Amino acid sequence: MTFAPILFVFTVVVSATQEPPPPAPPPPPGLPIDGAVIFILVLGLLYGIYKKLTSIKDKKTY
Repeated sequence: MTFAPILFVFTVVVSATQEPPPPAPPPPPGLPIDGAVIFILVLGLLYGIYKKLTSIKDKKTY
């Protein structure tokens, strides 16, 4: 036997004996699922207002 088949059999045996990891614990109570979502929405709203105001300002300069 050469080295490659031995290595192949070893990796098959090792991967077959592994179990999936346990599930992650739930987040602490009282915390939002993703606190950055509100920040991103507010940031997008402010950017939209800024773009709308600058487009209105550009139309008045004609």
